[in-house]
Amino acid sequence: MVNSRYSSLNRGELAVLVPELLLCGHLIDRSGMAHAIGAFGREGMTGVAIDEWRLASPIYTRRMRDALGITGDGVDAIFKGFQLDIGAPPQFMDFRYRVHDHDHGEFHLDHCGALADVEPMGEEYVVGMCHHIEDPTFDATALATNPYARVRPLHRPPRVPADRTPVCAWTVTIDRSQPPFEAPDDARALAGTHAATVELADIEIDGDGRHDYAGPLLNDLRFTDFSRSALIRMADEVCLQQHLLTLGFRRAVAERSDSAVALDITRKQFTGIAGITAERLRIALGLGDDAAALAKVLRLHPALNPAVYVDAEVSSETHGGERTVELRLGRDCGAVADGAWAALVDDTHLEALNSLARGVNPRFEVRVRDSTDTALTVEFGLTATPFREAGEVAITRFSTGAAFTFTDRGIPLPLTVL
Repeated sequence: MVNSRYSSLNRGELAVLVPELLLCGHLIDRSGMAHAIGAFGREGMTGVAIDEWRLASPIYTRRMRDALGITGDGVDAIFKGFQLDIGAPPQFMDFRYRVHDHDHGEFHLDHCGALADVEPMGEEYVVGMCHHIEDPTFDATALATNPYARVRPLHRPPRVPADRTPVCAWTVTIDRSQPPFEAPDDARALAGTHAATVELADIEIDGDGRHDYAGPLLNDLRFTDFSRSALIRMADEVCLQQHLLTLGFRRAVAERSDSAVALDITRKQFTGIAGITAERLRIALGLGDDAAALAKVLRLHPALNPAVYVDAEVSSETHGGERTVELRLGRDCGAVADGAWAALVDDTHLEALNSLARGVNPRFEVRVRDSTDTALTVEFGLTATPFREAGEVAITRFSTGAAFTFTDRGIPLPLTVL
């Protein structure tokens, strides 16, 4: 099995990387939904968001449960899934949990970055997100742990008064007297993709730190407490979450348009999130803005991971005194077969790669070196003057998540059953 590209990082770097990947996965919607609104209006955008999350989240939740040894079918296991979901990145979506017993629990959000992004857009958008989108998608995510689980609001936005905290509160109840929640007919749409079924290396049971998330639910996950091997697996799984969400997005858009429009909108989504993610990775890992930094960001960028799913080779060379970075994208891989991000790049569609590189340095430009049926090879070099930020990146930067910073909140404590 192909080794993870994240195996080049030490444990401390990985502990920084994983929450970054979770947050950047969440910001995919900030990149994509603006274009969905332009194509389908507010109600159409809401439908796209519902479809992408309910198709993707049950699949990637099951994957993460299996990877980290999360067992059981109670509300505590459901909450563990939430903590490792791009739909609820830590701190930016500040979920606080309470477990009453196996079948009953609650959570509220002390801070909701998604709401901070949407409230300025008006009440209709708030209702669309906090009511129309959340109702079916919370249940779809919980389905991966227990089909009898129901997630229902105690209160939620629009906030009355306007500064009400917590911003929302929900109950989770497992009720076997009710019929089990059944996934809709199209829920299998992503189940057969390579992103859903690809096998990753097992977590190695050696070294320091936690190797799984068995045991009690914690009030927070402190990623520095996990082993290096566990963090590598988490990082690869979170990348697959992003790919699955994008595949759901592309499918939902195609159902409301045609394949050409869906391809164009998904490319714009990729361009927007590629740049913001590259910028956040560079800053989080304390990298510079030179060719070496770009090479490292390319190797770590979720669009090009995990290695067993995306055929990507990065190298750095010197030509005529100029240091360049080369990227070879192979066509015979799961990501291209699925129609994921790697499938959106060709010799005439390089916007996402330019966006990614300019998240490291706005002077980078991508040039095609070779394009065949089996691979696309490009190189990145520095120009004399910086390029303007792409409009797709500027749209994504609208989110407060683009500049969000994580803090160390101390040692996490187990949540006791009340």
